This record gives sequence, C-alpha cells and structure tokens, in this order.
Amino acid sequence: MLEKKIAGYSDEISVAPGERIRFMVSCEPGVDRYQADIVRLISGDRQPDGPGYRDELLPTSVSGEYPGRTQETYCGSYAVAPDGPAFSALADLSLQAAIFPTLPALRRACLISKMDVEAGRGFALWTDPSDGLVLQLGDGRGGLQEYALGQPFVAREWYLVSATYDSASGDVHLRQQLLDSYALDTSSGVARHSSEATAVVGCNAPLLIAAASREEARGKPVGEMIFNGRIERPVVASRVLEGSEIEALRSGPVPVDLRTDICAAWDFGQAFETDEIIDISPNRAHGTLVNLPIRAVRGSNWTGDELDFNHAPDQYAAIHFLDDSLYDCEWDVDFELEVPADTPSGLYAARLTAADQEDHITFIVRPPRDRATASLALLIPTASYMAYGNSRGGIEAGNELLSNRLHVVSPEERYLNRHPEYGNSMYDNHNDGTGVCYSSRLRPLINIRPTHPWLWQLSADMHLVEWLEAQGIPFDVITDEDMHQDGVSLLERYSCVMTCSHPEYYSTNMWDAVHAFTQRGGRLMYMGGNGFYWRVAYRDDKPGAMEMRRTEDGSRSWASEPGEYYMAFTGEYGGLWWRAGRTPQSLVGNGFIAQGFDHSSYFRRTDDSHDPRAAFIFEGIDDEIIGDFGLIGGGAAGLELDSASRAYGTPPHALTVATSEQHTDCYIRVNEDIGHMLLSIGGQDDPQVHADVVFFETPRGGAVFSTGSIGWSSALFHNDHDNNVSRMTRNVLDRFLDPMPFE
Repeated sequence: MLEKKIAGYSDEISVAPGERIRFMVSCEPGVDRYQADIVRLISGDRQPDGPGYRDELLPTSVSGEYPGRTQETYCGSYAVAPDGPAFSALADLSLQAAIFPTLPALRRACLISKMDVEAGRGFALWTDPSDGLVLQLGDGRGGLQEYALGQPFVAREWYLVSATYDSASGDVHLRQQLLDSYALDTSSGVARHSSEATAVVGCNAPLLIAAASREEARGKPVGEMIFNGRIERPVVASRVLEGSEIEALRSGPVPVDLRTDICAAWDFGQAFETDEIIDISPNRAHGTLVNLPIRAVRGSNWTGDELDFNHAPDQYAAIHFLDDSLYDCEWDVDFELEVPADTPSGLYAARLTAADQEDHITFIVRPPRDRATASLALLIPTASYMAYGNSRGGIEAGNELLSNRLHVVSPEERYLNRHPEYGNSMYDNHNDGTGVCYSSRLRPLINIRPTHPWLWQLSADMHLVEWLEAQGIPFDVITDEDMHQDGVSLLERYSCVMTCSHPEYYSTNMWDAVHAFTQRGGRLMYMGGNGFYWRVAYRDDKPGAMEMRRTEDGSRSWASEPGEYYMAFTGEYGGLWWRAGRTPQSLVGNGFIAQGFDHSSYFRRTDDSHDPRAAFIFEGIDDEIIGDFGLIGGGAAGLELDSASRAYGTPPHALTVATSEQHTDCYIRVNEDIGHMLLSIGGQDDPQVHADVVFFETPRGGAVFSTGSIGWSSALFHNDHDNNVSRMTRNVLDRFLDPMPFE
C-alpha cells in the first residue's frame, strides 16, 4: 500500500454561494507539487462491491498546480501573558503555584517561565523527573544558573510549590509540599542554595504558564517542554515572600498588604467560558490560553460537596494543561475559493492529487442564507465528524477485540500515526491518560474523507449521497453548525429533513431545532443509529471548536473525573442527553441499545407494518425480510442499533414496523441500560439487542421515520438500487415531501 504524504484542512466547513473558504495544505518530502480542483462529491465507496468514487469538477479559479511544502504544527496547551509594567522592575523574585503533575517522570516540564535565553535574562520554574522542583535564573551573560530541590514528584497528587530569590544575599529557597497527608511521604521537602553571582531576573520576554519558549512562530511564542497536569493560582512577586504569605496567596483575593509586591496572581476560577486568564492583582496582567487546555476541572481545595463548577468556582480554579492538545494548526493559506454565486448546494471537496497521492478536504456549500433551493435537506453531522476526527482506534490496542477480526492498518492510519501533532479524537486519551474532551476541525481530520476505507461517518454517509443522486431527488445540504447557529428557522424552510448515518453528538441549540421542527409539522427521516446521544457545546468566539464531557454512564472510551461533568464552554451538564431528560426515543422514536462491529444482520416485518397508517411505507414490498444485504457487514442492521422503548419515551402511538434479529454475540447491549453485568448481554442471548424501524406522526401534520441502524444506508446500493431498503426509503421520502398533512 502506498504511503500517504499529503493532507489539508479548510477554515470553514459550510459556506454559502458568494462566500470565501481558505484551504491549507501540507506535503511530506517527495511531494514537490500537487494539483488542486474543486469537485462536487457524488460517491465514495471504493470497495469491490461498492458504487465506486465519483465526483463532478466545478470549474473555478482554484484549479491548478501548487508548490508542495511541509507546514509545521505546534501542539500543546499553555498560557501567555505579555510583558508589561508589572514585571519591569524585577530584581528579587518569588514564584508559587499549586500543581497536580500527571507525568512528572516523563521529562523536565516548565511551570512558569519568563526567559530570554540568548541574553541569559529571566526565570523559569520546572519539574524534573529526578530533581523535583528546579529554578532557573539568567546570569545576564547568556547563561543560566540552576537550583534543584532534589526530590521527585509523585504523579497525580497536589503540591504547593514555591521558589524565591533574594538578590542582596543571593539566597534561593525552594519548597514542594504535598497537600495531602501520607505517612511515608518522601516527595515533600525544602532546599536552600546560595548564588555566587547576581542573577538577572528581569527581561522583556512574554511570561508563559505550563511551558517555556525559545522561539516564535506566526507572531507568538511557541510553547515547548509543556507541563502535563493541573496548575492553580500561579503567582509572581517582586520580593521574597514568607511562608505565611505564600499560604495566604493560595486562594481568595490578594491581601491588601501584599498588593504592591505582587506582579501577577492569576485566578483560573474566572472566565471559564473564554481563553482569558484573569490576574486579580492591581496590575491586571491578564493572559491568553493556547490550544484549549481543559477548564472547569477540580482544584486543590475541591471537597466533593459541589459537583457544578458554576456554584463553587473557587473549587474549580485549576487548568489542566496537556502537551498534545490542539485547536488550530494555523498553517499558511495555499489557495482560497470564492464560491461562485450559481453553485448548487451539495457536498464538495478540494481534491488534491500528486502522482499517486490524493486527499479530499471536504466542505459543504449550503443554499443561500435567506432561502432553500429544494424541498429536502440532507443534514450533515459535522459535530459527530469532529468527535471522531483522527480517531486512533485502528492503530491502538483493543480495536480487533471490538470488531472480532484482524485489522489491516491503512495508509491513512499510518499517516496519522506519523503525525500525532494533528491531535486526537474525542475517543482517545491524551498522553497523560486524560480523556479528550475538546475537538476542532481546524486541522487535518484524516479519517473524515469521502473515500476512507473505514466506512464510518463521512465515508458511510456517502452511500446516502450516492442514493439521492441516483434517485434524481433535488436536495440542499446543511450542517450541524448551520443548525446550531440558525436554529429551527433553517429547518422550517424544508418539507423534509434527512439525517445521515450517525448523528451522535448534539448541542442544545441543535436538539431544540430538531424538536421544534418535528412539533411544527416538519417531517424528519432519521437514517442511522446511535443518534442524539451525547451532549456537546460550542463557543461563539472559538469557531471550529467543540466540547464534550463523558459523565456518569454511557458507552464510552473514557470517563470524566468525578465533579467534572459540566462543560466549561456553556456551563451545561454534559454526558448523555437522556441524563438531561431528553431521550432519543422521545425525539425520533428509538434510541441506542447495542453495538457490534463484525457482521450486520437484517430486519423482519412486524404486525405494526400491516397497520393502515404504515401502508405507504411498504407499497410495492411483499418481503418479510428487509435488508439482508449491504456494504457494511452484509446487512442493513449493523454497527450501532437503536430500539423503541416506551420506558424511554417512544411516543405511545408510534409504530415499530420492522425489527432486526440474529445479531452475533459481538453485539453488546449498552452499559447504561444494564443494572448488573450479566453473562447473556450479547446478540445471541439478549432479546434487547435489536434495531427497530419506527414511524409516528407529529403535531400539525408532521411525521418521523427512523431506521434504527447505522448500516441502513449501506444497503441502498444493492442490486443497482433495486431492493426493499431502497424502495422503503423512497416510499417514505416521497410521502414526506408530499404536502398533504399526516393525520
């Protein structure tokens, strides 16, 4: 298999005709030039039995050759406070913070730095794998003086650390104190040193928290030697502080008698929903966070009495910094497109090719912002794309157990393995084991490509796009972000809205929009499984970023720490939507019940399918078995399954018109539905492990049709679209586009 060597991303995911979108590309050595074209995507599945890849060239000024280049990505989160009057007169020095190191044995990491290394001016406070707390001071001659405490930190414990320097005596005092109490603690201690030469601690470099910097890129310092763990209340003072004063500065306001001596004291318990860190000293030396460190996390004084940071911000006044987090690659722009005014709405891509190399930077052209251009809208689940973007499941342990088969590592996965700096998915863990609760689309998302061999998210959704194109049905394309921003007013332009195969992640605005649409007479076709499951949040001032917390239950790859269930972006409780009283069953009739990744199965018609209300669904279909074929696992009922449940809110008048059966024991019931772990929770023994196709009417003449399976759309292509899954889907769509109200 060829090695992938080219990838890119765009600054927007959805643009209207007349708007601009920029594309950023990076090439590995060997790709000196590449061809770029804008194409409308029609089909993507290249497997032998699939419809193959098809696109349609959009003539634009973008088409042409471009020079290949490697663009650097600087990952890792930290804070930057610019130089200013607060630090102008430093001679004596005190530094302090409460810290919770998660990888102290990995390498040396920086806590606080303000250093001009070339001039040998400034200071830096470090953690060291063997020496514990280390203070570096500039000597003013291009060198550094270093003083170590000599006792290593223990991982995942809170410490109060401090370092002072007295310019008159040359005395250096270091302290690291475990804030909990252990009988055999050997990690706490103090150390005193005497400097032989006067240090020069003042410099005009910016101050960094959780990182050091030796270079700049794109007009800002590049963080390196990044600290993994939590930092709370970092303080810089212009004189030597006593022990009691250090304790007094751990929390609360700056004491009045210390205000003239404090250069900065940052309270991370403020402005959770921003990138700003607030200095509560009179100097107001506020700073900015880089690359989305985790906010609204437990601090050193968390008691467990309050689980909502909104109610006790002082107990959540810490920030978790990570050496592999990323918001925006910030690459230079390679080319820019002004979408022609007559461009039809659809799924598009910047197609990049160079000899045997290829990449697709996918984006959506939505209809004009003031109107629809079709009666049907295809809703692209960009929130779920972001959640799964750069998932490393195929290159890390556990994937073969999950899928019950050997896994062939693809060129895309090998490329991602070579580029960890592109960040993780929300299914992965950071280097220190912390779950990834932020994602961004401002980076290459290698698995979100129309031709990706793992048929999941976009590559699986291409089956539905191909079917709509083959049926000749006009449709607009809109995205989760469009719906989050515009609300129900966007959906109400359409007679019918059709989801894709796996709309799993939903913000409050998105949920409200879909619910209002169905309650106001809209028709919704839910064409997948495990939808409307996790709650997420966006920030208006942080385009392309999304937050999620994996709370007390749910089928999940990691779990949030206790007390960290509320999202910093909005203050909302995270986790499963049903924990907020909004079940998928109440919205679309069915909800997540089981998952399995080896073989897909089929549906069997039920008694409800013969109800006169469902007659239009089965017009021209005499088969009892529905979908015993498909491009994902060989059947229409596969991967993740949704079932109806009155207990979870399926409307009492809903019809379950088909139910899947004969799933393998790799299909396991979701853990939030199980009170006690049992032996018989697999597809062969557990009657709950099945998908339900559900139909019900909604107020004002609307209706909902839900397929209950991610695999449903993969069956549409079978026998050149002449099959019962395709016929049923077309029957429903034709009726849902018919303006005649449902009774």
